This record gives sequence, C-alpha cells and structure tokens, in this order.
Amino acid sequence: MLVNLALGVLAMAISVVVHTLGLIAVTHGMSRVTSRLRVHGRRSRIVAMVTTAIGIFGVLFLQVAIWAVFYRALGTVDDMETALYFSAVTFSTLGYGDLVPSHEWRLFSALEGVVGLLMIGWSTAYLTAAGLRVGPFRAGEHF
Repeated sequence: MLVNLALGVLAMAISVVVHTLGLIAVTHGMSRVTSRLRVHGRRSRIVAMVTTAIGIFGVLFLQVAIWAVFYRALGTVDDMETALYFSAVTFSTLGYGDLVPSHEWRLFSALEGVVGLLMIGWSTAYLTAAGLRVGPFRAGEHF
C-alpha cells in the first residue's frame, strides 16, 4: 500500500507541476496568437478564448497521458490506448466501470480521480479568469 501511495503522490506532484507550467505556457501562447491575429486592428477576444480553451485541453490531455504511462508501466493495462482511455475516464471522474484496475492499484487510480477533479476545477477557474480579463465577459460590458 505504501508503494501505491508513494507512486500516487509522485504522479499527483507531476500533474501539479505540468498544470502550473502548462497554464503559464497557455497564457504566453494566447498572448502571442492574439497579437498576431487581429480583427479590425484589435486583439480578438474570441480568438483569446478559443486559444485558451484549446491550450487548457492540451494541458489536461498531457496529464492524462502521464497517468496512462504510469498505468502501462505498472502493467495494469495491456496497451497504451487502453491506458489512455482508462486514465481519461478516471481523471475526468466519469468512472464508466468497463475497466477496473487490479486490486493492488485501486488506490492509485482513486488518487488520479482526486487530482483530475482538482485540475479540472483549476482549469475552469483559469478559463473564467481569462474570460473576465481578456475575453468577451469583461465586467460592465455584458452584465
């Protein structure tokens, strides 16, 4: 059980670092894209939001892939496609139940669900902040 927890905490720490660096990259990427793609000489708020949403999706997918590599390395699944599927279902907390981890790695996969919930929540807060700061939902313009 301690190995399970230790690997889970390691994967969680990697997820947080990837998410942090990923959101920094998304911010810089969105700024570069909106500087180059101007509409009527101005930065497009829609382009800013699309760029941000796609960037966040990429960051989340990278985290899912990292957990999938752990599952594959631990031998809990037979191939990488299955590992990605199981990781995405677990990370997003869908939990279809068509695949279940082996008894010894159940706690590890539960930790992925917890970190996935946190990372998706963090991403939602980031997207909301982007919408209020640079996107189409600036205070006083629509509400």
